[in-house]
Amino acid sequence: MMQGFFSRFRTTANRRKAAEFAALAPAEDFVAVGDIHGCYDLMGRLLDRIALRPECGRLVFLGDYIDRGENSAQVLQALHGLQVSNPEAVCLRGNHEDMLLGFLDDPLGEGPGWLRHGGRQTLASFGIAAVHAGMPDLNWIAARDSLQNRMGAGLISWIRALPAYWQTGNVAAVHAGADPARPLEAQEDYHLAWGHGNFGRVRRQDGVWIVHGHTIAEEVRAEGGRICVDTGAFATGKLSAVAVRNDGFEVLTA
Repeated sequence: MMQGFFSRFRTTANRRKAAEFAALAPAEDFVAVGDIHGCYDLMGRLLDRIALRPECGRLVFLGDYIDRGENSAQVLQALHGLQVSNPEAVCLRGNHEDMLLGFLDDPLGEGPGWLRHGGRQTLASFGIAAVHAGMPDLNWIAARDSLQNRMGAGLISWIRALPAYWQTGNVAAVHAGADPARPLEAQEDYHLAWGHGNFGRVRRQDGVWIVHGHTIAEEVRAEGGRICVDTGAFATGKLSAVAVRNDGFEVLTA
């Protein structure tokens, strides 16, 4: 029934790429959802399809829930509620969540940069408009205060507490990448959320696969122990996920 939405990791080329690295060996099955970026409707459709496949296992969200798209407030509220009702679900923190927190902590210093990377859409989704780079300092502070009030302490605390990575067996989920020279427990959170210069260029030697978002690809791809799940939902209209298990993975798309 779901033919067309799911594709198996079974092509000769992909088998060859996977064989060049250690075999996928998660301790539990899970499904990792790529960068949502305010695309609430796409997220809903993808989660509906995942719900039809309970064998996919634990839900893991790879971060960047906000900015770019138009419905960041709805995405954050939905994910917060989902994790309250399903504590086994994992929500990681991406660099766009870092930028939002930076704005809350330092609106004058961090606000203009956040606006350039989609913060304007997130503010608008919370009903805060007319924010622009050249406005007076008092306006920045007022915008921060409004956002803080409309988000509420519970949602902000939840974002601050989001982990930088999650691991099962020899598979780790992160937002952006990882230093290939360090074990996961010794990584800097900054590199996990924003990326590392050697990620994608230097192969890990510990056999740990990295499932990640952050870098937009036309299709979900696996290469050199990395699985990229970000298919640019806000620009392409395609939100993707991967269901990872011991015999490979499936691509799920909305």
